[in-house]
Parts: sequence; structure tokens; C-alpha cells
Amino acid sequence: MATSRVWISAACLALLVFPSLLSPALAEEEEEAAAAAESEPSFVLTLDHSNFYDTVAKHPFIVVEFYAPWCGHCKRLAPEYEKAASVLSKNDPPVVLAKVDANEDVNKELASKYEVKGFPTLKIFRNGGDIIQDYKGPREADGIIEYLKKQAGPASAVIKSSEDASNLIVDKIFIVGIFQEFSGEEFENYIKVAEKLRTEYDFGHTSEAKLLPRGDPTVKLPVVRLFKPFDELFVDFKDFDVDALEKFIESASIPVVATFDKDPSNHPFLIKFFNSPNSKAMLFMNFSGENFDAFKSKLHETAENYKGKNINFLIGDLDASQGAFQYFGLKEEQVPLIIIQENDGKKYLQPKVSPDQIATWVKDYIDGNLKPYRKSEPIPEVNNEPVKIVVADTLQEVVFGSGKNVLLEFYAPWCGHCKKLAPILDEVAISFENNADVIIAKMDATANDVTNEFDVQGYPTLYFSSSSGKLSQYDGDRTAEAIINFVKTNSDATSQPDSPHSAKDEL
Repeated sequence: MATSRVWISAACLALLVFPSLLSPALAEEEEEAAAAAESEPSFVLTLDHSNFYDTVAKHPFIVVEFYAPWCGHCKRLAPEYEKAASVLSKNDPPVVLAKVDANEDVNKELASKYEVKGFPTLKIFRNGGDIIQDYKGPREADGIIEYLKKQAGPASAVIKSSEDASNLIVDKIFIVGIFQEFSGEEFENYIKVAEKLRTEYDFGHTSEAKLLPRGDPTVKLPVVRLFKPFDELFVDFKDFDVDALEKFIESASIPVVATFDKDPSNHPFLIKFFNSPNSKAMLFMNFSGENFDAFKSKLHETAENYKGKNINFLIGDLDASQGAFQYFGLKEEQVPLIIIQENDGKKYLQPKVSPDQIATWVKDYIDGNLKPYRKSEPIPEVNNEPVKIVVADTLQEVVFGSGKNVLLEFYAPWCGHCKKLAPILDEVAISFENNADVIIAKMDATANDVTNEFDVQGYPTLYFSSSSGKLSQYDGDRTAEAIINFVKTNSDATSQPDSPHSAKDEL
């Protein structure tokens, strides 16, 4: 399974937490605003393959948006991005914003080089392009302005007073290095980490621990203190190895138990939870149920026991988790339930769990005593349409165990491109209906787990497996003629019939 489908990515999480779409009226207003903005002089530089590298090389700090003209999110961002560019052009020094139409063929190599997998994607280029970082800030003008002013300044702010500290450390993750002097290996390593992680976290440094809120001002220096609005509120760390310090920050900034509900203040920590490479243990239940406190207490106790053991924990409210239930193929009647998902997409499920079972079940998982769970639609009782239906439970058998040449489409029911391809695949399947060695099939990749052999990062995705097991992804034209020719060219000759109705003659 492709990485983007193994985990609920930040983008996918946004759809789960914010499922509402723009109303037609609001979308129309935004299009009108965008059209009006196009007639005004732009403060956003327009780049393409011919001037991109020269432009980036000229600037110590420049932000580039990779967009597609048809993308609704890009259209909504456009006026906010333009407004921010106008304000930031007057900053001292000016902050430059640019854009690239990544949908144009001549710019697709650029988009590929910078791993643009969705629109809009924003990248920060520092030092003439020597350092490239993902933009992880807000998408509205005021937030963009505030975020980029910080990004254009020092990676770590100097804290000289209690007032500085109170203004900086406010209900968010904030990392402070406390040093006797701002020099030496420890300080230099701290600044290296701050530079690397600055798009995700805010950093500061001081020589006086007494200026900071909470904690022992007599702590032995040097030390890194991470403030957070949950759990123990702050935690200290004394290892200044760059890798160790980075891992500490990533780990300490995730709550012992993340909360998946409708409270927007929890959303930043949920994104970090879902983007973590660790295994995910998620307990879903009704937060208004009478046993909620007992479940929460037991899960927190279990999470504390496995802290630092490459597994993160979450408790999710049934009312807020409908998108997650669809993603994992769960049912409401299974709650309270706990599910664990590993880095390779493997899942383990325990429905109707009790508070007292949580610790034992997690231990069984850690000890390797649980059998994986696989999301699969039921095997169809009738499967006689030209394009055969494949589900997770039949995927390996059909593609790799049937001894046939198989063209398989991974699709999503809501995907417009998949709907356009459907009659074309029907035509392809009909052309091979008298060839016993060819199967044309499809699988709903939103209702079934996709195994690791297939890199499904968008819909539709087509794969072809020859009868000898050679697997390749189809990326040719989406016409019946092109697909038929591909199947014929790549099929292994077995018992293909040579009859008046064979695929060969139908072509």
C-alpha cells in the first residue's frame, strides 16, 4: 500500500475533521472575487520551468505555491495569498511569494522534483534554494503574514525578560534552550534543530531559567525545556545530539493520549498524531457514555506504560469519528472498540472492548499474539459483469494466484475520473470476453485494504499483472484502444484462443 493510504495523512485528517464543503453560493462568490483579483496588478510572482531556478537563486527566502487552475482549494487560497503577498512586499526585508502552475506539462518535472502530490502545495526556499521546507502555516491572509514573518526571521527568538516569555509561550508547543552562553556545541546543535523544525514549532533561547513560566529555575544548564498545553505541561531534555533532540521534540509534542473530537484546539495535535511514523492505537467510543471516565483512565494508564515504545494512543468520540469509521471499515455497533494500525498498513481490531481488557489486548499486540484485521467488502455471490469485482479477500488470489493476465482498476465510488473510465473498461472487458486468459477487474480502494504491492496514491490507478506474475502500473491513455493494446502487448501467451471472436480479431 502506498504511504499516502497507509496512514490518515494531514490532508485526509482535514477531510475527516472538517467534512463540510463550500456551499454553491459561497463558491460562486469566491470565483467572482478571484476573477476580480486577476484584473489587478499582482504581488505574487508567476514562475515556470524557464525562470524558476534563477528566481529562487536570487532570494534568501521565497515561498512558492504549486497549484492547478481547476483546484477548488487553490481558488480559495488565491485571494488570501495575493493579500499576504501585498503586505509582505512591504516587510523589512520583503518576503517574496510566487506561484507555479504545476498542471502545465512543462512544469510537471518541477512539481515532481519537489514531491508535489496534491494542490495547493507550498514550499519555503531558503538560501537560494539550498534549504527547502514544507509550508505548514495557515491558509488565510493574516495567518500567512504572521507565519511567514516568523519564518523569515531567526529560527530561535532570544528571551530577555519574563514579558518576552509570557508573550511567546501561550497555549502551544514552545521549545526553549537554556544556556549559560550562546555559543559552544550544545547551542550550535540546538540552533541546527531549530532551523530544521522551525516550520512546525516555535523556538526560543535564554540564559535565565527564572524568566520562564513553571518549573525549577535552578535547573542545571544547558537544558532544553519543551512547553505544552497538555499532560505534564513541560518536560526537560539534556541530550544535545541533533538526532536525539529532534526525536525528543517530535515525541514530547504528542499527547500521551490524543483526543479525537470536534474541539478545534485538539486538531493540531491530531495532525501530529496521524503523521507520526509510530503504530497507532485508537479507542473509539461514545464520550457521553457512563463508562467514559473508566475507559479514558485505563487507556491513559496503558499509554503511560508504553511511552517511548513506538506506539501512540488516541481516544475518539463516536460522534466525531464517522469519517474515520468509513476509512477503517468499522461499524457503530462494534463500539467501544480499539484498533491498532502499523506503519505498513496492517491493522488489529478488538470490538466491544471493556476498560479492563485494554491493557491486556495492547500487551498481546506488543507480544505478537494478535491476528491482523483486514478491511474487505463481502465476496460477491454473483460476479458475472464484464468487469469483475475484486475485494481485499480475493485480491491476491485473482491477481497473483489465478494464472491469468489481469488488468485491475483501483477506484473510488465518488471519483469523477473513475466514472468516466467505467464505460471504457466495460468496452475493454467485452473485447476480451472470449479470451479465457485475460481478466479485467476493479476494486473499490476506499472499502478494501490495498496490499503493499500496489502504490495507490490517486484514483483511478490501473495495474497489470501478467500470468507469470510480472506486475506493472498502467499510465497510458485512458482510451479503450490504448488499454486493449497494452493488455495484448504485455500478456503472457498461454492458451489464448484463435477464434473469430478472439480479442485479436475484435481489434
